[in-house]
Amino acid sequence: MGKNKNKVKKSHVDPERQMSLDALPPNIRGVLTEEEVELFLNAEVWPEEMCEKLNEFLSPE
Repeated sequence: MGKNKNKVKKSHVDPERQMSLDALPPNIRGVLTEEEVELFLNAEVWPEEMCEKLNEFLSPE
């Protein structure tokens, strides 16, 4: 089995990330796969494709 590039912590969902996910418009949330939702909630780094889907909602750090 290969290593997952996106480190995911499944033990606890950050409430701020959950609120952010819930605040996404339905048409945007609807294009996220189940895996991308898990990554949104838990991953330290998001895949580029997911960042492109969420581009208009992301702000630079």
